[in-house]
Amino acid sequence: MRELFEPVTVGDLDLPNRLVMAPMTRSRCRGGLAGELTAEYYGQRAAAGLIIVEGTQPCALGQGYIDTPGLHTREQAAAWRRVTDEVHRRGGRIFVQLMHSGRIGHPVLYPGGELPIAPSPIPSGEQLYTADGMLDHPTPREMTMVDIARAVEDFAQAARLAMDAGFDGVELHGASGYLIHQFLSDNTNRRTDAYGGSVERRIRFAVEVAQAVADAIGPARTGMRLSPGITYNGMAESDSEILYTELARALAPLGLAYLHVSENDTRDITKLLRAEWPGTLILNPHPWSGDGPATPEDGVEALRSGLADAVAFARLWLANPDLPARIAAGGPYTQADPATFYGGDHRGYTDYPTLTAGDL
Repeated sequence: MRELFEPVTVGDLDLPNRLVMAPMTRSRCRGGLAGELTAEYYGQRAAAGLIIVEGTQPCALGQGYIDTPGLHTREQAAAWRRVTDEVHRRGGRIFVQLMHSGRIGHPVLYPGGELPIAPSPIPSGEQLYTADGMLDHPTPREMTMVDIARAVEDFAQAARLAMDAGFDGVELHGASGYLIHQFLSDNTNRRTDAYGGSVERRIRFAVEVAQAVADAIGPARTGMRLSPGITYNGMAESDSEILYTELARALAPLGLAYLHVSENDTRDITKLLRAEWPGTLILNPHPWSGDGPATPEDGVEALRSGLADAVAFARLWLANPDLPARIAAGGPYTQADPATFYGGDHRGYTDYPTLTAGDL
């Protein structure tokens, strides 16, 4: 497993290892504010080469789930400062993932009860969980040119607040069926203007967001996550290979810190992206179909083959706050409890055990 523990440079950060904590929604930020439990949760995992925190809305209309954190007010930035200070105190490095959910939202989440917005007025077919039951996602309002420009600026302003909050950088969520991905995919983007139709036009919003954030905080502090071919949240791409090849080519001149690729039986596309991407590539290795979590062995294989420069794990970090120590020891690994993934208190959040001498 030595490859996982070799240092690597990401943007202007020197990471002590290649183990990245992937962003995972945990729905424990009441009122959109990261709290003391959030600080403890990420602080426990500061041995990661890089922590990428959970999807964080860059504006009120960007929220997609209950009790997710925001980064569009000074109060939210101050709350996040407690988290970044704790991670830095323990020697870690931390990026925030900025996630505008687009059509994956509901009027009950927004102060004015507005409809969620999206490239085109096409509903997701999915539902929002609330304490009062499940609610169907409504048909979103199609974004105007003014909406698009505002969304780009919302990402840039949230990135500026991220710097105020002490983050080392930001990751733009261009994956998993959220707003940036909705512009990319031809089943959610049916526009006939400069932001829809051809691949060149569908990638425009993603590139404009990346450029705006890089201009605001520097490209070395800016990364982007992609999930080619994923069907989560009602997505269905017909041209994934061409789409992501062209996107990588368009993003490459920006000099971003990294491209973060989440696989799901899409290894061929990962290889295409690796060939096109001149910088650091972080991979959540998942070369098979299905829901099983990636393993350290999957990460080692990706590093040894040259497919990735660093590897991101999700559930392994969730249940094993001392994951590097466990990998070095050859395990054992605690299994995550799905019943405590979202919402709740410290249980299934900050109470997962670390190794003791008797475990080694």
